[in-house]
Amino acid sequence: MEIARAAAALFVRQGLRATRAEDIAQAAGIAPRTFYRYFATKEEAVAPLYAAGAQRWTQAVREAPPALTVPEALSHAVRDTLTPGAGVSASSWEWVRTLIHLADASPALRKVWAEVCQASEGVLAEILAERLSPPAEETAAGSGAAGDDIAPRDDVAPQDNVAEPAPIPPHLRFAAAVAGAAIRVAVESWAATTSPPTGPDGPAALALRNLEALEGFGWGEEG
Repeated sequence: MEIARAAAALFVRQGLRATRAEDIAQAAGIAPRTFYRYFATKEEAVAPLYAAGAQRWTQAVREAPPALTVPEALSHAVRDTLTPGAGVSASSWEWVRTLIHLADASPALRKVWAEVCQASEGVLAEILAERLSPPAEETAAGSGAAGDDIAPRDDVAPQDNVAEPAPIPPHLRFAAAVAGAAIRVAVESWAATTSPPTGPDGPAALALRNLEALEGFGWGEEG
């Protein structure tokens, strides 16, 4: 993360084009060889910062109170992570603004941002599947008593009995993409303005309005 912070600071201070990978390595106190061990390009160096923000958002959805519906959990996560002072400081949001501006002007940096957003959607789809799955006790109760009389086979290794994770249904992948787009567009829209990160035009307020516009969307329904 120190390399990512050093890269972001240089990008913000002197611009993307004027910054070399060697400059980032020097600012981070490492050798250029070490830099290239972790990143193929200078643009990739800020990926951990993008990813950290996305991880805060998805983790907040995961940790939202179980009693909340999916729309409520998404709104809860927005307030918890996109409000300056809650997830990221106001000064850090200004860094976010600059990095998104740079991504608009740089195809290489825009690719890094897009890849992080796509990966975040995949994680969010898994979280939605967890939130919408029946409780473990219900699953166990529904397995039936007949299986209780079946003794384990001695010729099957323990790892062979471990079930593979169920694939994420397409409707939940779509729901995660919709939620992810609502947040991404809010952050990008705010970054394109000079509005402060707080108030009615801040990223949290914009994201909440985007989610409200999706009222009636079937977050956990197929078809």
